Amino acid sequence: MRHIIHVDMNAFFASCHQAENPAWKGKQLLVAGDPQKRHGIILTASYEARRCGVKTAMAVWQARKLCPHAIFVPPDHRLYLDYSFRILEILRSYTPLVEPFSIDEAWLDVSGCERLLGTAADIGRDLQFRIEQELNIPSSIGISCNKFLAKMASERRKPRGFTEIRPEDVPAVLWPLPVGELVGVGRKMAPKLAEMGVETIGQLAAMPVRLLESRFGVIGEALHRLAHGRDDSPVDPAALDDVKSVGHSITLPADINNPEDVAAVLLDLSERVGRRLRHGDYMSRTITLTVKDHNFVTTTRSRTLTEPTSLTDVIYQTAREIYHRSFEPWRKVRLLGISASNLSKPENGHQLRLFDSGGERLNLLTKAVDRVRDRFGEDALMRARLYGKEEE
Repeated sequence: MRHIIHVDMNAFFASCHQAENPAWKGKQLLVAGDPQKRHGIILTASYEARRCGVKTAMAVWQARKLCPHAIFVPPDHRLYLDYSFRILEILRSYTPLVEPFSIDEAWLDVSGCERLLGTAADIGRDLQFRIEQELNIPSSIGISCNKFLAKMASERRKPRGFTEIRPEDVPAVLWPLPVGELVGVGRKMAPKLAEMGVETIGQLAAMPVRLLESRFGVIGEALHRLAHGRDDSPVDPAALDDVKSVGHSITLPADINNPEDVAAVLLDLSERVGRRLRHGDYMSRTITLTVKDHNFVTTTRSRTLTEPTSLTDVIYQTAREIYHRSFEPWRKVRLLGISASNLSKPENGHQLRLFDSGGERLNLLTKAVDRVRDRFGEDALMRARLYGKEEE
């Protein structure tokens, strides 16, 4: 039998800010976008704020009513990535079989580690203690014989929960729960199951599998299997390695159609996408531009390049050309987005231009800028065209 641990960070974004600023520990902390820039929703609430009724995706104005003394902080994704990487380093010190599921949760397969590190419960308690002691991030631990049950276990108690679910515990522990709490049953699936009289996980487990297959296809069989606590999927350390695309978009604080304003936003987006490509060691052959206008009409156009790239300037020039060819200058823009797809790794090889010394200089310059930013932060070097845009 396998021994699987699921680690889930508690209120991760808020916990990262509290770890960086100990004075915020135990305070009502809300990570939220800027309401002045149409990002006025709660991304994460600390458990102190959740006790007031604040929930993720709630409007900022609603959260202020429920929690008038809360501390509001803007999101800092570089901070979250840094903590995520450090947490994964701790997890991998126990076993190389670590599968990240998202930025704040992961599975470990500790089968066979008993002689060296103790039981799965021993390992789970130790890593939970280390993550909080070394990084000041609380977590919940779930332990079982497969990934599904381990994740269901970690969901049982938060914050700082520690739960083990054995296969024989499934009828007593899982079956009484609402079917919407089953991993894999989303907001759209739960009402469809309710139409069939399925309100609990136990009722789903009791449904004839052929009936579920006739209604939902292969998903029906998979849900029936999970309702019985069965999951054979392995812990895969490379599960997130196959990235399909890299993108970034922004809803603007005001609708724009001035060419210079549009160009500045496209440059900023290209900078972000290029950085993420280079950080992941990817190159892209297809650049896609998404535009939502003031009437909420969304248009998407793509261009495939003759050579793959990760250079900000190439992404930017391509996005600008798409914009000028495809979108009328009088249309006011509400949202802009750039994504890079058709990805490859540089080691797979790509054709260099024999006499393109300018392209090679640009490549070297880009790498130098990346090194400075990696060491001193994103704001250490800024393009003159973007300087001051954050304050406008």
